[in-house]
Amino acid sequence: MSVLETEVLPQLPQGVTLKPSDYKGIKPVWCPGCGDYAILNALVQVLARNRVDPSKLAIVSGIGCSGRFPAFVKSYGFHGVHGRVLPVATGLKLARPDLTVLAVGGDGDGLAIGMGHLPHAVRRNVDLTYLLFDNHIYGLTKGQPSPTTEVGHKTHASPFGVAEYPLNPLALALIAGATFVGRGFSSHTKHLADLIEQAIRHRGFSFVQIMTPCVTFNDMYKVWKEQAYEIGPDHDTSDFQAALHLATAAEGLPIGIFYQAEKPTYLDRLIAGVKESERLKEARRYDDEADAAGLDKLLERLQ
Repeated sequence: MSVLETEVLPQLPQGVTLKPSDYKGIKPVWCPGCGDYAILNALVQVLARNRVDPSKLAIVSGIGCSGRFPAFVKSYGFHGVHGRVLPVATGLKLARPDLTVLAVGGDGDGLAIGMGHLPHAVRRNVDLTYLLFDNHIYGLTKGQPSPTTEVGHKTHASPFGVAEYPLNPLALALIAGATFVGRGFSSHTKHLADLIEQAIRHRGFSFVQIMTPCVTFNDMYKVWKEQAYEIGPDHDTSDFQAALHLATAAEGLPIGIFYQAEKPTYLDRLIAGVKESERLKEARRYDDEADAAGLDKLLERLQ
């Protein structure tokens, strides 16, 4: 199958360079100490070292603490409605395949109201990168439990402790068929920057869960720092079962690439379908001409 050739990280004109700070937009307004600052710093490091052209980058967000992320980066941006970041990002990538498209959203935005969109974006293998900011809480709406909040965690909305079991975002992405699945931690900024770059460079749907503690309503910094460790070189990222085991059964908080595979993207298959349609259309055109000629002969006989 032929593929659409596009530049993954479109670069600035020759001789033009920008510093990481040059890629920052308006001043962020997150709580002091929020892990989202580290995610922003990791991303602008990636953009600067790859000399990415801001006019060829688009960031789409949903609702939540990550919702204004597009305004904090000098690029094209779209602040969508709650839970709809992936449909918007998909439409944008199909309309402008020349753009590098990033989708950002929280665990509440992506795994509650937006959960129905995740498996379908995954199975289409849209060529975009989805950064899921996971703090295990609804931070913007003042600390309600989210789909990843631990059982028993008490909030003002769950004073007797959360009764539901949490979702596993990595397992969901893997089972749905994502061709790139990874996890980062905001405290490991350099590692996170490398992971984000690898996710962007991957052709296909890249899913990256980023652990980013909410210092105001669910401060997990100390716990996650103790649990986090980088996945070793002995892990085979092409082994689906090993990736699933690591995502569901591993102790602690492994970070890095869990799984990566190469498959035709959604746009690749759409283009192939159009070409096949054109081929069939051309074949039918000759059949139609033959039918028309036969009809003319029949009419002559009936006259």
